[in-house]
Amino acid sequence: MIPSFSGPKGMPILGSVPAMNKNRLPFLLQTRAQYGDVAHLRLLNRDVYLVSRPEWIHQILVEQADNFHKGITLKQIGKYTLGEGLLTSEGDFHKQQRKQMQPAFHHTRIAAYAQSMVDLTERMLTQINWHDGAVVDIDHEMMVLTQSIVAKTLFDADISAQADQIGDVISEGIRVSSANVFKDMLIGWLPTPYRRKRMEGTAKLDAVIYGFMEEWRRQGGQDKGDLLSMLLLARDVDGKPMPDKQIRDEALTLFIAGHETTANALAWTWYLLAQHPEMTNNLRAELNRVLGGRAPSLKDLPQLPYNEQVIKEVLRLYPPAWLITRLSVKPVQIGGYQFPAGAIYMVSPYVMHHDAKYFSDPEAFKPERWTQEFEKQLPRFAYFPFGGGPRICIGNSFAMMEAQLILATMAQRYDLTLLNNAPVQSEPLITLRPKTPIQMRLTAVGNTAPAIRQEADHPDLAASVPAVVQ
Repeated sequence: MIPSFSGPKGMPILGSVPAMNKNRLPFLLQTRAQYGDVAHLRLLNRDVYLVSRPEWIHQILVEQADNFHKGITLKQIGKYTLGEGLLTSEGDFHKQQRKQMQPAFHHTRIAAYAQSMVDLTERMLTQINWHDGAVVDIDHEMMVLTQSIVAKTLFDADISAQADQIGDVISEGIRVSSANVFKDMLIGWLPTPYRRKRMEGTAKLDAVIYGFMEEWRRQGGQDKGDLLSMLLLARDVDGKPMPDKQIRDEALTLFIAGHETTANALAWTWYLLAQHPEMTNNLRAELNRVLGGRAPSLKDLPQLPYNEQVIKEVLRLYPPAWLITRLSVKPVQIGGYQFPAGAIYMVSPYVMHHDAKYFSDPEAFKPERWTQEFEKQLPRFAYFPFGGGPRICIGNSFAMMEAQLILATMAQRYDLTLLNNAPVQSEPLITLRPKTPIQMRLTAVGNTAPAIRQEADHPDLAASVPAVVQ
């Protein structure tokens, strides 16, 4: 049966490009609300299906994954910077590369990273800009911290002296590329100032990654138990090493993806906790009961269920990978319908995570919803912050452990309160970032009762939670 689904008509040739570019998240939510689980639209004269039905998403991402490639926009833009890394490569080559890199993310290897995550968080908390009464841009601080963690755990490198510069390059690259998605598809190859700026940023990132490689070789080329050692020591069936360019592509992909998503999730975590003092108090009570003021470790995490529930709920409201796209490389049958080759499928964790069918009061921040019973009855692809199938985020366990350890470490030391009650809008670029800096005041735990004071100073903050749908 040939599908005939309704959807927004859009403009000639451009289709729904202007409407989607103007306000991406509301556009997706409205399309889902108006046209149902499957909506048909046109983007630059291409057939696109917004799929919001869990069993269909499972078909696309898992059961028929070999029939789809990554969406053309991310793949095309990503290749400018990331080359043929895990995020952009396809087919047998992607499977081969993932197989080579998977051991770096096995549970035993990840467990060894936990101490570094806690140590680097504690180092941040002793820096000169972290003290009682100080004001910080928490989104920036989390970005610098997670960069340092990825550099140390995956590349055995200290980038503290370069962190601000690297962060600025990555942020600018993401912002410029995301704002010019469709322009890139049309004229991205032309020698424009935008393209020149993007190439300059890529060159700076190359210098960082190749610097990691050179330092590893200078130190004797030994296996340090990190991802970089694994890549540099890898040999194919003929005994040939992985080319430096390919190592660069894989390393840069994981360096960017490995810190960007977790940093955003943590920034949103502090933003939401600041608006819900009772939840901050619940979290700290659990931390005090289990840790008693000491630093957390990996073995403590099973005893900190509320800490984990907070992170899961943040990832529901603000999934870093807010949109996943796939391109069918052959005709496919989904749900009894026959779809042609060359169609594009959009599945949105953001849309699914805000669906009242699966989440009661979906705009509210409710960590307590994440009970074992609730998770058991939830359809598999009603909640998927890390994607799914053979292309599920390779570092999902790494990211969850990192976020929980950072939250447990910081929440014992400081209360973070918002400087004003203006809602912070989300900016759906490649990841779901805060659109403006989240400025927060630090109060050392034990000096005051800031969680209660927050409610008194900003009584209208709790009402601003629907701002996540910006």
